[in-house]
Amino acid sequence: MVRTRVGYAGGSTLAPSYQNIGDHTETLQLDYDPRQISYRELLEVFWSSRDASVPVYLQQYRSIVFTMTPDQQYLAEEIRRQLEEERGVEIFTEIRPLEKFYLAEHYHQKYNLRQVSALYQEYQAIYPDPYDLMNSTAVARVNGYLGGFGSLKRLGEELSLLGLSPKGEQKLLEIAERRLMNP
Repeated sequence: MVRTRVGYAGGSTLAPSYQNIGDHTETLQLDYDPRQISYRELLEVFWSSRDASVPVYLQQYRSIVFTMTPDQQYLAEEIRRQLEEERGVEIFTEIRPLEKFYLAEHYHQKYNLRQVSALYQEYQAIYPDPYDLMNSTAVARVNGYLGGFGSLKRLGEELSLLGLSPKGEQKLLEIAERRLMNP
């Protein structure tokens, strides 16, 4: 993952915030390298990490995929149809083009990293500006590992590139060994 940012999309309320989300949905913006992971693979991760057969009635938390291109729209709809056939249930995930993404407040960014104070403090020292921290590829990668995404093999390959101290690297490895989905 190149960058992840949380925010709000899908509604008509101007300048939404956590305190005034209006008719938007909380969402995640992903910037990725298609040479490393395909859009199809991202969709597979999305649908494997939730039970989309249960409708969500709160607008703020609905299951939705915002697309950037007609090709993404088509692929997302096709995969949803396949999942419905395979599982024999309706998938309650809306798929539609993104009109506008509103960035969430900086204190809502990098949730998993914020739960590990020692690592978060290391990155705050590297990126004192919260927007630089939020936009960092290294921070996005660590946040993902802390959330249980990725593999120990991949983490081992890129650990020295993440900007952490040796103590921070060790802390990340300890947590990752417990959380990662693919050892």
